[in-house]
Amino acid sequence: MKLGTYIVKRLFLMIIVMFGVATIVFFITHVIPADPVGAILGGNAPIELVDQMRHQLGLDKSIPLQFINYMEGIVHGDFGVSLKTNRSVLKDIIDFFPATIELAIVSMIFATIVGVVLGILSAVYRNKVIDHFSRVFSILGVSMPVFWLGLLLLLLFYYRLGWLPGGGRNSLFIFPPHITGLVLLDSVIAGDWTSFWDGLRHIILPAFVLGYASAASIARIMRASMLDVLRQDFIRTAKSKGLSKRVVIYRHAVKNALIPVVTIIGLSFGSLLSGAVLTETIFSWPGLGRYIVNALLVLDYPAVTGGTLFIAFIYSLANLIVDISYAVLDPRMRV
Repeated sequence: MKLGTYIVKRLFLMIIVMFGVATIVFFITHVIPADPVGAILGGNAPIELVDQMRHQLGLDKSIPLQFINYMEGIVHGDFGVSLKTNRSVLKDIIDFFPATIELAIVSMIFATIVGVVLGILSAVYRNKVIDHFSRVFSILGVSMPVFWLGLLLLLLFYYRLGWLPGGGRNSLFIFPPHITGLVLLDSVIAGDWTSFWDGLRHIILPAFVLGYASAASIARIMRASMLDVLRQDFIRTAKSKGLSKRVVIYRHAVKNALIPVVTIIGLSFGSLLSGAVLTETIFSWPGLGRYIVNALLVLDYPAVTGGTLFIAFIYSLANLIVDISYAVLDPRMRV
């Protein structure tokens, strides 16, 4: 199969997935036995006002007709108007998403560095202390609930030790520059190092909590891949040529062992965006995940569906990029 045909096929499958997600999200939000109009106006609102608002929001129409209007809006990039903020959901997403993407990027950097390094050391020093530590690290990472780890770190580093701030994106009297919406990057561009160090202190705990599980998965995959590569004939050939152990490992083995890890890193990045919901709520991080949670608490259906669809799109896009990259590196994946 040619690369172009493969990409078109994957794009078509991505569209089907997004349609399925949109359908599921719509019907889940509409079968919940709760009235968003009642949540906004209160239980003592006049019936005339309730009927007027239901008509304004289109909730007086049949479910199939609401679904058709909903899908037409998505096709045209219109996710509706948030019932809480009274703004376009798309504008809210644009405002809140930079905080989420910044948290995901820092978490991914942490997860990649820690996971790859631990995986390499664990494979090279198999059954040694570092290998046992890596196994414990990985087991805890894939089994420990995010909310429990977040609360534990808050209790230790914020409440007990006071080393790191408890939540938010910046301190009360720190006003970071706004260029791209990414506090750390904007602070570097503007040369505002006070805002940079303040933003860095605020992002350490949520980034660690969010990236821990991904670091554990990457470490496990990297270890298994390294062990497999170290058994290959070309490694034995390199050793027989008299090359040092360091050269054999870091110039020959690591390069080949990283191929399957790239896939895991790409998929993990999409998972970090969806997993940010809990982390952002725990650390009061003003990102898209917290926006969706707050919208759900007040039955803000347009915000919930729009935010969920956007995260699903980013996750599907990450999968698409990984698949295309793999197809370029290994033509057998196109079959």
